[in-house]
Amino acid sequence: MSNQSLETIELQLAILIRRLTTATADNRNLDRASYLLLRQLSDSGQVGVKTLARELQLDVSTVSRQAAALDQKKLVEKIKDPTDGRAFFYNITHYGQQELEIYRTARLTSIERLLTDWPDEDAESFGRLLKKFNQALRER
Repeated sequence: MSNQSLETIELQLAILIRRLTTATADNRNLDRASYLLLRQLSDSGQVGVKTLARELQLDVSTVSRQAAALDQKKLVEKIKDPTDGRAFFYNITHYGQQELEIYRTARLTSIERLLTDWPDEDAESFGRLLKKFNQALRER
């Protein structure tokens, strides 16, 4: 890879992250971390903090703090593990699922609006390459 390509990718990623953060800042209940945690719970069902931490590639204390904040907002609920009284699981609440869908729909609408003039092949290639990039980040 050329140095020019690397510099272009680095700069464009920084700009993308800033713009995405700004574009989604209008939802008062969810930030990026909350969205990803709720999305994981929605996809996985009830899971423990260690599993969430592993899936989100965060440490357990970070996930615990994030989940506790979502619990206070009634977006998730804590469920005691019936086999181990010290352990518990988190589950997305109905309200949490509603908020997740509102946030997700707003994100999808924004992205669709941005890509409206793109040929389908370009949008598919962008999605495929972005997924490949994210997988490489996960595996590093």
